Amino acid sequence: MSKTAVVSVIMRVVMGIIFLSHGVAKFQTGLSNVDAWFSSIGIPGFLGYVIAMLELVGGILLIVGLFTRYVSALFVVMLIGAIFTAKLPAGLLGNAQMPGYELDLGFLMISLYLVVADRSPLSVDRLIMNKRSA
Repeated sequence: MSKTAVVSVIMRVVMGIIFLSHGVAKFQTGLSNVDAWFSSIGIPGFLGYVIAMLELVGGILLIVGLFTRYVSALFVVMLIGAIFTAKLPAGLLGNAQMPGYELDLGFLMISLYLVVADRSPLSVDRLIMNKRSA
């Protein structure tokens, strides 16, 4: 396995853990509270439920490496939405009220990489492709 493949696996699993953690946090906070916060910043509240499920299920899928490109593409869309709807007013580094969007940009770049990268060797996606080609 090449160095690039090892780093790709690490990035995929770490991004999965991060998004899974964010999804779990939303469920622990209470989805009605997430709904209310989304509504308070001008985003339809029901999207809080959608984002929580995407983070939770998408995080698990990234960890195991299943539908990596599709999940990562959804994360790209989600992160662009988060930057433009919630984080942009705070600036790149944030302000006293909220963090900026620098971390979201980093997550966006990793997710974008996972959309275009070769399937990582330690993933369910690769197992499925190997079985199809055999």
